[in-house]
Amino acid sequence: MPPGGAHETDVIIIGAGPCGLFAVFELGLLGAKAHLIDILDKPGGQCAELYPEKPILDIPAIKSITGEDLTQKLLEQIAPFEPKFHLSEMAVSLDKGEDGRWLIETDLGTRVTAPVICIAAGGGSFQPKKPPIPGVEDFEGETVFYAVRKRETFKDKDIVIAGGGDSALDWTLNLEPVARSVTLIHRRPDFRAAPDSVERMRALANEEKIDFHVAQIKGLKGSGGQISAVTVEAEGKGRYDIPCEAMLAFYGLTMKLGPIAEFGVNLAENRIEVDTEKFETSVPGIFCIGDMAWYPGKLKLILSGFHEAALMSHGAFHYAFPDKKLKFQHTTSAKGLQAQIAR
Repeated sequence: MPPGGAHETDVIIIGAGPCGLFAVFELGLLGAKAHLIDILDKPGGQCAELYPEKPILDIPAIKSITGEDLTQKLLEQIAPFEPKFHLSEMAVSLDKGEDGRWLIETDLGTRVTAPVICIAAGGGSFQPKKPPIPGVEDFEGETVFYAVRKRETFKDKDIVIAGGGDSALDWTLNLEPVARSVTLIHRRPDFRAAPDSVERMRALANEEKIDFHVAQIKGLKGSGGQISAVTVEAEGKGRYDIPCEAMLAFYGLTMKLGPIAEFGVNLAENRIEVDTEKFETSVPGIFCIGDMAWYPGKLKLILSGFHEAALMSHGAFHYAFPDKKLKFQHTTSAKGLQAQIAR
């Protein structure tokens, strides 16, 4: 969904990784709708961002599956419940209204109201690692970016993309048709990205549709937040400038607890303490599942998070629908659920 605006739902899920996605399914079985907020630009969390092509071997009944494929299958599974995604947004404030419902506001001004909050933020908010470039903060948010929120921002512009992972390669390929020119800079000729993406990038470079430089970024030129060139240094070439109007830096991500630490919930070992009956935090109406949740014997496994999502949804039901009685149904015998899921 586009950022901004006011929305209402039954449950707000902070985090769109595997546990957050499966929570949509478990809530949907009970008739609860969900909105998901995630700082990343796509669902999948750590699976999609850190190991999209590495095999996961402990998903029940599945011998081996990649993080990317698991994410896609979860998205297919929850599609009948029509979840709403607020991607590339961070939950920055939480308030409780007089009616008892929670209001979350994101850094882009989106406001979502619900009687239930479910924190499924993995190890915390993914934050971009900033490049060690002197003065880079003078251009951040104006002409230096660490994520792409709208491709049109770079339409007909000369852009530099720095990095050697999947994000750098993906956006090199995706912005080439949009930008006036794209220059990719990486400190070495080898990449950590998917081989197909690397091959496609090299083909574009051979066709002179993009430029690729094996070099180190040493500085930025410009003023008033407007970048005019990137200064690089390359073996055998020394230092030289690459003119540009914008730079995208993809130097990886780090995880932090972030604004969630200010939500007032009890913390243990820099995670959120929950009960093991319904995975509710110390604050009524706020639940936590997945790697962020802490309780004695906790295992940081996706399958553990799936179990937690199921119990959380039953606890959340009573806040979302205080006047209704929860009717537990097995999906093998619930004809109405089967028809809904089969759509």
